[in-house]
Amino acid sequence: MELGIGSRIEHPNFGKGVVVDQGTDFYNIWFKNANAVKSIGKNFELRILSATESSGISGQVNMADLEFALHKILDERSDISELVPLGNKWHGGTMILKPLDDTMQQKEVPIETFFHKIVMVRDRLRVMEQQINAHKGLSDEQKVDLQQYITRIYGSLTTFNVLFKNADDAFKGSGKE
Repeated sequence: MELGIGSRIEHPNFGKGVVVDQGTDFYNIWFKNANAVKSIGKNFELRILSATESSGISGQVNMADLEFALHKILDERSDISELVPLGNKWHGGTMILKPLDDTMQQKEVPIETFFHKIVMVRDRLRVMEQQINAHKGLSDEQKVDLQQYITRIYGSLTTFNVLFKNADDAFKGSGKE
């Protein structure tokens, strides 16, 4: 079976990867663990995780297409997220949600869990920004309009900046930088 670009595989030494190009006798595969592209012979036995049909056209993928496809694959099929440190004072802490009605039970959430969810929202917003910027069907004006919504979302999330250890990781909205 000929693997197409975007096929997901697993190599016994390099781990999981995505086919990003192909030649006559080899595949160029990006491996997550190595964060590198390696050429693997087509006759090498790879474990196929999901196959994409080969178009028969090699060398026709530009970097923008490759970056878009890679981000899409990683976002949809993995739980990769940027490692962002929580402020030291919050480690082991608990967020308590207490309803006004004293007869109702309060909810306790570990701050690490809540922080992870906030970071995942930010990661997904970044992927959305990349997809908007790479989208071929949107005009520049439409891209700018959508980017403004994302900037406002970041602004709404600045409340949670107190949780970040490093100021560089914090949310920045449309206010003064």
